[in-house]
Amino acid sequence: MRQRIGAAVAGLAVAGASLLATGSASGHGYTESPISRQKLCATGTVTNCGEIQWEPQSVEGPKGFPLAGPSDGTICAGGNSRFAQLDDPRGGAWPATHLTAGAGHTFRWQFTAPHATTDFRYYITRNGWHPDQPLTRAALDPQPFLTVPYHGRRPPYALAHTGTLPVKSGRHLILAVWTVHDTGNAFYACSDVLF
Repeated sequence: MRQRIGAAVAGLAVAGASLLATGSASGHGYTESPISRQKLCATGTVTNCGEIQWEPQSVEGPKGFPLAGPSDGTICAGGNSRFAQLDDPRGGAWPATHLTAGAGHTFRWQFTAPHATTDFRYYITRNGWHPDQPLTRAALDPQPFLTVPYHGRRPPYALAHTGTLPVKSGRHLILAVWTVHDTGNAFYACSDVLF
């Protein structure tokens, strides 16, 4: 029995060291404003979310969006099948944050472990997109409406920056991408909004 426990502890130590070496455990976060789908799941505002309700900070996937990164239809989950509920459009019924088109907005991130950061980029869906379908690149305006360079610095545990919202009307989705500086990954957050 002691040998089995010792082997299990050694196995966990190796797994933990491997996870730390990849950088995956050293930085996690999500958007609070506009509120992201993962935050809505974590607060219980939206139910039947699966594992993301306990790990709203873990929507991590390959960086390089839109040329690389998660495949179409898996963008809101960062390409991570464990969090596929975030890609489910739920018939276009995700709760939406009310915003004013063309106005300034303070975008807020919450980090559980800040990571060296290249930048934060914000994309929005095109006019005429279908909120009842999973998010694709073709559904987004090709350029971010806001890019906040961060030059490899680590953000504080709570970060806010202000930008101007695009002129849109009706229901849209904002995709926030936090690009990690020293790994091959980025974090993704989808926020449903109503102008």
